[in-house]
Amino acid sequence: MTQDDTSPLRVAPGATPGERAALGKAARRRAPRSSHAAFEPAADRADPLDILRTQSAARVPELVPIRYGRMTESPFRFYRGAAAVMASDLAGTPDSGIRAQLCGDAHLMNFRLLASPERHLLFDINDFDETLPGPWEWDVKRLAASLVIAGRANDFSDRKRADIVRATVRSYRESMTRFAGMRNLEVWYTRTDADLLRSLAAEKLTARGRRRLAEVTAKARTRDSLQAFDKLTETADGRLRIAPDPPLLVPLADLLPEAERGALEKQVHKLLRRYGRSLPSDRRALLADFRPADMARKVVGVGSVGTRCWIILLLGRDGADPLFLQAKEADTSALAPYAGPSAYRNQGERVVAGQRMMQAAGDIFLGWERVDGIDGRRRDFYVRQLRDWKGVVEPELMVPRGMRAFGELCGATLARAHARSGDRIAIAAYLGRRDVFDRALATFAERYADRNERDHRALTDAVAAGRLPAAGEDDR
Repeated sequence: MTQDDTSPLRVAPGATPGERAALGKAARRRAPRSSHAAFEPAADRADPLDILRTQSAARVPELVPIRYGRMTESPFRFYRGAAAVMASDLAGTPDSGIRAQLCGDAHLMNFRLLASPERHLLFDINDFDETLPGPWEWDVKRLAASLVIAGRANDFSDRKRADIVRATVRSYRESMTRFAGMRNLEVWYTRTDADLLRSLAAEKLTARGRRRLAEVTAKARTRDSLQAFDKLTETADGRLRIAPDPPLLVPLADLLPEAERGALEKQVHKLLRRYGRSLPSDRRALLADFRPADMARKVVGVGSVGTRCWIILLLGRDGADPLFLQAKEADTSALAPYAGPSAYRNQGERVVAGQRMMQAAGDIFLGWERVDGIDGRRRDFYVRQLRDWKGVVEPELMVPRGMRAFGELCGATLARAHARSGDRIAIAAYLGRRDVFDRALATFAERYADRNERDHRALTDAVAAGRLPAAGEDDR
């Protein structure tokens, strides 16, 4: 074993479970579990608005005001867009030195229903734009703080918020202990499917909560390329095209003059052809059976607003056989300045590799490519289906009991994702069987929620004073 105050902890290849557990227990000397309650912004803390400006400088200028507009709406919306701000803050907090593949943005709305290739409905992590190896605690802290921020928005009491966070972290801790006792393949095959969700709902939710889960599950199964085709396309002048909804969805034909449009269209077609090389051979053959029909620029998420994102309509056997793909720009992870650079030169491959490592099952069209834009800049992209049975529970509709059950599910899911790449035995030994870490994170989450509210207020003040531009999505 090697250990100092800053470097990751490692065991020699082939270490026994006992040696790995000893490493985890030794890590308590480096970062006592109770120390995770601490959060005090550094005296030289970077201005959060400067962090946002730096990110925005590389984004599509006319879309940046939409990003700021969304983030001003509430502290929770600010938090969703401020993964880079929190990454900077987390870098100064204690960590055990044990690493895992991180989501990098593990707030509660990035856990949702997804489809497996076998067409089973699963619950898993969804967003991997910031994925990178790093301290496993960072993901748990981002999840915990998101629950407090959402709980405050719903006017939950201090006691109920603390109960939700402790239950979530306890679920992570107990799940990691369970994974520590499993064989490697058992961990890899573990997943949460719709049947298990129904079983958990029967145990933990009221009748109203069970009905709401059933509605979300049923709706998720309808969200696929056929549903997107019905909602997002129209026939104009005898030609099938993506229907405009500016500024959120702008077809290529409406976005640029003809000469520039042609050049960009060639670039996106090139991206589509070349990205297929990142797919397994069977998926590559399937992709080859589709032909591009139209494309449009799409505004996505909160934190991703302003990054280049294209949706591409492809048709298969005929005009009633659609496939919608999304090609999304991948930049350097917000964690990279603090956790170290990616092992992948292509940032799209970084995203895909992290997603494949952490998810129990993935999109069959998930891949990556690098292209030169019409502005001469080379950019990395990852590609996936636009919709594939995605479903999400809105936190503003949750009561305390429902948010607690949801948090427990998220905690267990995050533990499974970390157990696939991190040393699950060492993490479990570090956490132990007592609730020291659970209680520490309940305190940390409240402290960070206070900081988030002040950062949100700084943004709204800057927008009100005209120092940052903000626009509503209906502004024309």
